[in-house]
Order: sequence, then structure tokens, then C-alpha cells
Amino acid sequence: MPQGIGGNMDMAKPQLLPKPARTGAPASEPWAKTAVAKFESVSKNYGSVRALSDFNFEVRSGELVALLGPNGAGKTTAIRLLLGLAKPNAGRMTVFGGDPASVDTHIRVGAMMQVGRVPETLRVREHVDLFSSYYPNPLPISETLAIAGLDELKDRKFGLLSGGQKQRVLFALAICGNPDLLFLDEPTVGLDVEARHLLWDEIRSLLRRGKTVVLTTHYLEEADALADRIVVINKGRVIAEGTPAEIKSRTAGKKIRCVTELPLEVIRKMTGVADVQTDREAVVIQTSRPENVLRQLLQLDLEIAGIEVSSAGLDEAFLALTREDGARA
Repeated sequence: MPQGIGGNMDMAKPQLLPKPARTGAPASEPWAKTAVAKFESVSKNYGSVRALSDFNFEVRSGELVALLGPNGAGKTTAIRLLLGLAKPNAGRMTVFGGDPASVDTHIRVGAMMQVGRVPETLRVREHVDLFSSYYPNPLPISETLAIAGLDELKDRKFGLLSGGQKQRVLFALAICGNPDLLFLDEPTVGLDVEARHLLWDEIRSLLRRGKTVVLTTHYLEEADALADRIVVINKGRVIAEGTPAEIKSRTAGKKIRCVTELPLEVIRKMTGVADVQTDREAVVIQTSRPENVLRQLLQLDLEIAGIEVSSAGLDEAFLALTREDGARA
């Protein structure tokens, strides 16, 4: 049985095909009410380091949930626990109502982990054929290769592929078993922009087939484009949860970028300023009252230049949330 695509070989199955993105679905939809996987007050330690602390989180059927957090926040630990590759020190977790480590669970789950190790000398098609044999109802090999964009590389040895091509093979191995639940841990690392968007299309197609996806990524635009729901974690705890729009609304609605000689402390004290940070020669101000802040800036600095006003995105919300959590710690 596969243990994952990302280190061992213990994962399982999905399906894909391209199509437009979905945005967060309302909680009234049937899939939003069914928990496919669940953490209940889970804690996980690695020696003296606590990776997860009283962690509560659930994955709902048919959704794509994005787990976001800074390095070391606990994202990969959470996925390893759900895959049965590690056990918690406290609390309870279930996948499809059962033990994450059971065979019955594994044949319904697929995963693409950050570090994938497979034999360098096997050809792409041979890898897909081998992994497909671990599952009772795998996708046809030709379909898996097509979904992952590997038709032209099927006879190439894995060791001769580029980094991005290897990522696509690992994706193919994660989906070849036709899983109901798919874990994607930083799946587009090493892919160029075109390949990344093609993979997004395949993930959207998977969702249209009723599959469930858990995604971790450092590309926040990826989470914004794909996720029905975003869960932000920091220091092993959930600090925010909601649709991409709801997460973005947690911070100021606009950002002002400008070049000014005003000290950050002066800008920070202006009415309507939620946050201010330097960005090379400029400053970036988060605010829900951009007109008011601009008036104050122009009054205090007649030489202000390069003014740009735009809507705050997921990046700004993520940084604001993690900074606030850090300040409370």
C-alpha cells in the first residue's frame, strides 16, 4: 500500500480535470455539514517542541480547505497526523470516522508531501503503474498521465526530469488511486506560472467531481484562488478561519503605498491607520479610511510621491493576523 508521496509511500486517491475556480460555498450546502476528517483538542510534541497545541480543526466533504501559517506553524505536522504517519500526544483525530492509520482509510486518501522520494531509474509510466497497483479502483494510467500533464514524459526516467516535472510526477502518484480525500503539501513549488495554473485547473476539476482537498501553500494567491475555506494557524493553534473574503475582511480594507520622509511612528499614530511597514524605498499603510489617511499624509509631507491605493489582499490579512497573534503571545 502506498506510503505517501512524499517520503514513504502511504497516500491515496483523487481525480482531476480542468475548469474554473469556485469560491467559498455557503455553510448551508450539504457538503459543508459533513466532517470527513477531524481534530479534537489534539496536541503533538517533538521532544520539548510543541508542534500542535489543543488543535481543533475539521475538513468538510467536497471542499478545498487551505491551511496557512508561517514556517513551523504546524501545517505539515497536522497533515502527517491525518495520514497516520505520526500519532498525537493528546486528543483525538478521525478520517472518514475511523483511524487515520488504518488500511480502510489509506485506500481512500492520497497525498503529495513536500519531499518526495521515488526511484530515480524508473520511468514515469512505471511509477504511475506501480502506485496504481496499490489501490482497489485506480484511475486508468492514461487518465492519470493526462491529468498531470505527463503524456510526453511517460517514457522518461524520473532522475532525468526537471524539478517542476518531478513535482508533476508526485502529483500523479497522489491522484492515481482515485482518492476521496487528497492532501497537497506545497504542490506547486518549482512549477512555472503556466504549470501552476494548469494544476489549479486540475484541482478545480477534482472538486467538481465531489472530492475533498486539503492544501498547504506559501503562495497566498493560490489559496485565494482555490480555497472554499481558509484556516490560519500559528504556533500550533488555529488563529482564524473563514472564506477567503472573510479572512481578508479581518484586516484593513485598503492599502496605500507611497514614498515619504515621514517616520513610521508618525504615520502609525494617524487616524485610520491600522498598520504600516516599509517596502524598499516606500511605506505600505493598511487602512479602512484611505481618503482620511491620504489627507493627513499630504498635509505633513508636501514632497510625498509614488502614491498607490489598492485593495488589501490575503497577503496583508495573513501578515496582520500572525503579527497580532505574535503580539498577544
